[in-house]
Amino acid sequence: MDDIMTIEEIAKYLKLKPQTIYTWAQNGKIPAAKLGKEWRFKKSVIDKWFNQHIDQKFSEYLEK
Repeated sequence: MDDIMTIEEIAKYLKLKPQTIYTWAQNGKIPAAKLGKEWRFKKSVIDKWFNQHIDQKFSEYLEK
């Protein structure tokens, strides 16, 4: 299950602070699942989420 990551792992992966990831997870801004008191993230879903956000942000620069 290398695809399942913690807040700390996702923060390091995205080069953000863990508190930012925690806040985003609580507010539904990043795809996450709360298991008990812990947040978990699926790397493949985070990759798709990130790419979608990048594509939207830079759509004018992407080839059509």
